[in-house]
Amino acid sequence: MMNRILSKTAATGVMVALMSTHALASGTSSATLKPNDFVGISFWLISMALIASTAFFFLERDRVSAKWKTSLTVSGLVTMVAAVHYFYMREVWVATGETPTVFRYIDWLITVPLLMIEFYLILSAITKVPAGVFWRLMIGTLVMLVGGYLGEAGYMAVLPAFIIGMAGWAYILYEIFMGQASKINAEQAPPAVQSAFNTMRLIVTFGWAIYPLGYFFGYFTGSSPAASANALNIIYNLADVLNKIAFGLIIWTVAVSASESQTKE
Repeated sequence: MMNRILSKTAATGVMVALMSTHALASGTSSATLKPNDFVGISFWLISMALIASTAFFFLERDRVSAKWKTSLTVSGLVTMVAAVHYFYMREVWVATGETPTVFRYIDWLITVPLLMIEFYLILSAITKVPAGVFWRLMIGTLVMLVGGYLGEAGYMAVLPAFIIGMAGWAYILYEIFMGQASKINAEQAPPAVQSAFNTMRLIVTFGWAIYPLGYFFGYFTGSSPAASANALNIIYNLADVLNKIAFGLIIWTVAVSASESQTKE
């Protein structure tokens, strides 16, 4: 009972902190969201969805066994960090109409490695996993993100930066489909974990493909800067719903399923 009270208190504290950050971010600009600003509307909708997801993941920790609590905590951290950055990104967009590239990549530099950790965590919940799996996923993630940022921030020509980012993504896909992580999942994971792992790697394949598509349409199609900014931000925002919230819900599903099966036994 005490652990449940502490968990709910912590979740409440997180919500208060998020809303305080929201108020601070909103106070940085007097700009008003226009009804035809669909990019701005997408920023607002997703920031609220991220807050709701954070509360859900932290409160649902009470439903799962101890070995799954860390996975749900990481899911909550992903949506919490993303929500804070979305508060600032939407204010930058509404106030200036400019793409909040720096805030977005700061968000990704924290949340994307956390998402990669989830592969390691769900396997660690059922067997001992070599540390090399963790580090290979981290290296691929950082190469992917640094390449993308160098191109979007203007530190490198967009084409070579795009190639570097794609190489990092390919390295991640190799590890989760053909590398050691994939072999551990196939040989030692129970059906529920295998199903979650397979769905997660499909999100990394098809959900993450939205980001290079956004990069391509934003920088390689010859569109005007304004049109590119609109397309790029809407694509990235929609991708974050799938790759942060839906990804966490998959973790939650397998955690609850495995915990309930353990209780029945």
